[in-house]
Amino acid sequence: MPVPIRRLVVALTLCCALVAGVTACAGSTRSKSIDNAAAAAAVADMPSPSTSAEKQKFAKTRFVANASLAAGATYQWIVKPWKAGKFKKGAHGRTFALIKAGAAGAFAYNRLKAAKKNAQGDPLLAKAIAPLSAGIDALKDLPSKLRKGDGDAASSFNDIINQVKEAGQSAGATVTNQVPKASQLTH
Repeated sequence: MPVPIRRLVVALTLCCALVAGVTACAGSTRSKSIDNAAAAAAVADMPSPSTSAEKQKFAKTRFVANASLAAGATYQWIVKPWKAGKFKKGAHGRTFALIKAGAAGAFAYNRLKAAKKNAQGDPLLAKAIAPLSAGIDALKDLPSKLRKGDGDAASSFNDIINQVKEAGQSAGATVTNQVPKASQLTH
């Protein structure tokens, strides 16, 4: 299969640029090692930018971000279709709704586990979230329950999200629904 000349020119140009870049960098390895050592020494002398109070504040912020993403994904792709009856056998668009709910469920489970880990950085949040650990762990089975037509699976997921929201609210960390982009669900 013949290759267009334009592709060959682009490939040749890129190869030349890479060779020229590698050749230019090869002569300065000694000065780079000296620069790296100086930079490492400068970083070692600097104090840590986060105190324990700041780490707790950041833990609460990360908790809110993760729990909000989980709540938004749950509401958008699990609760709304469930209330609309999309998960019932014979419903129009059931397969696609189940696929989206499965991806959203896995994403929300991942974000809830991260939020639980973040909550450990703040004593008040840790105390509020501790009773919900078993409920969060039970959410792993949501996709298979939905496929079987279990309508209670979506409601249990919604209940856990609401309990996490209430726990966050009681600890001073307000969780609101933040719908993630579809690209975030696959990462």
